[in-house]
Amino acid sequence: MLYGRFIEPFRVEVNLMTVHTPHLGKAAFRIVQISDLHCDAMPRNEEQMVRTVNALRPDIVVATGDYLNDIAGLPRLKEALGRLDAALGKFAVTGNFEVDRWSGLDLLEGTGFHRLDMDTVSVARDGETIAIYGLAMDRSRDGKAFLQGLPHDRFNVLLYHTPDLIEDVDGLGISLYLCGHTHGGQVALPLYGALITFSRHGKKYESGTYRVGDTMLYVNRGLGLERRPAPQVRFLARPEIAVFDIVPGP
Repeated sequence: MLYGRFIEPFRVEVNLMTVHTPHLGKAAFRIVQISDLHCDAMPRNEEQMVRTVNALRPDIVVATGDYLNDIAGLPRLKEALGRLDAALGKFAVTGNFEVDRWSGLDLLEGTGFHRLDMDTVSVARDGETIAIYGLAMDRSRDGKAFLQGLPHDRFNVLLYHTPDLIEDVDGLGISLYLCGHTHGGQVALPLYGALITFSRHGKKYESGTYRVGDTMLYVNRGLGLERRPAPQVRFLARPEIAVFDIVPGP
């Protein structure tokens, strides 16, 4: 119990993955994903996040929702997000907390993040591009229509807060689907895994990497903790920062 309360919630893990794609010739892109910061009145992993992400020298930083638990944490949230450096841009989508609790606040204002809501951006390097599609948490019913007609000869990234849409977008041309929400259960058990995911798919996509058709799904465990009265612990579900090196290859 002491480990889960005072140690693991602060043991941020960096997970690095190389993703090969035939849709790039020579260019490569480094995407760093953060998720579920859940900033509270007291600091947690915000400063460590800034140091770690900037040391990774990302081309692109993406954030996949649930930024704030307590309004007292808003200045620290904005300050931390604003200090993140990305050579080619910073992009974000909203999570359920932004819809349910903070719908009247623009939590990303002044941070340099471009909030995507049924939006697409093309990110270019050396004459080659990848596309980033963002879907707000409350637009899930529109997701499939929004993603119709994607070019299948381009590397397409989808940002959405939960893994719930993965089976709906199968076959639509999404190369990489980045999400969070589950916290990896926040508490997991050996052999069994996450106790709770709050996903429509249950434990099927609880954390980490999955292959669904031609799409790579990554479910980020996030950096923060569910707001009280949920237990302020993590066990076998370390907070994380995910890194994706998108490189040419078969």
